Amino acid sequence: MSNSENGKIQYEQGQVLVAYEKMTDSGDHKVFSATENIWSGKAGFTPSIRPNGLVSGRNLITVSTVNDEINIAAFTAYSKGVLQSVSAATNSITRTATPGVAQIHSITMASDGSIAIVEGTVSATTAFSETRAAAGGPPLIPVNDDEIGQIRVTTSTAAVIATTEVFQLIGTHTERYDYPGWVENNIGDGAFASASAKENAYIELDSAMPLIHTGPAVKAIHAQYYAPSLVDLGKTVDFVPVEDSHSVSSTQIYGKTIGSRSSSLGQGSFTVLLNDGVTDSFLAEKNQVSTIKFFPDKNKTPYMLTQGKLGIGRTYPVADQNQAAVTVSADNPSSEFLS
Repeated sequence: MSNSENGKIQYEQGQVLVAYEKMTDSGDHKVFSATENIWSGKAGFTPSIRPNGLVSGRNLITVSTVNDEINIAAFTAYSKGVLQSVSAATNSITRTATPGVAQIHSITMASDGSIAIVEGTVSATTAFSETRAAAGGPPLIPVNDDEIGQIRVTTSTAAVIATTEVFQLIGTHTERYDYPGWVENNIGDGAFASASAKENAYIELDSAMPLIHTGPAVKAIHAQYYAPSLVDLGKTVDFVPVEDSHSVSSTQIYGKTIGSRSSSLGQGSFTVLLNDGVTDSFLAEKNQVSTIKFFPDKNKTPYMLTQGKLGIGRTYPVADQNQAAVTVSADNPSSEFLS
């Protein structure tokens, strides 16, 4: 008979800061990971995710009455995890000397907060392309630049830029830090993850990012987070992981019954035997989000990770040891790891 007589529980007692680092693209341009495998979820220590892109300001480019000139409103933007505050500016494009051809100019913010204009390859005709680095298409922009918008012209003669030549659609011509959006998983999906990049802590974007930077590559995402420091929690029993439960309901119609399924996420739990139930250091985790690591056998490598808010219910029996029934309310199910 198998049991967990030699089980062990660890909990998050501290955190180690990992300053902003560039996250790793898994290859699908949606799932990104970092150096450490577990990120803390405790209040004050949660991850800060900063994709390159505009933070404040929208439709920043306006036309001028001066030939080939544009105005750029003040804005803030992330680059390499740093928030840049950029003052309003005026810049000019340089038209190609060849008449009757198409060219796209990308207006960007460089990583130091300065405004730059990156010229696209000139087309042989007045036809534009939506393919990066193609003739008549937008240029590939430097890796840590943020694209603000595009100017599209088909004449070589100096002229006032028309509003119809300014393009600022988010996700196509303009990069915002919060598009696409993302979800975070601080512990990962474990050994049974749907992809290897999701085994440990990761973020997953709502949609794949385009390859619009030199490489070609997607825009950079930087993350700052805290790696939990785990310590043994003595005198524990009866660990229950956080798991999905499934139920079926039915509706009777003429001649038959139609069933429907639903899923819900349950609570995890375990019990801790206390000393006086007042000064025990573990009690400081009450109502805090903590990372819990459970080994079914402390002498073997497999373990489970759970991260959630701890609820603690204490009892002080007359003829038994003081104890706390601990509940774990999590955003995601517990994850299994083989080593």
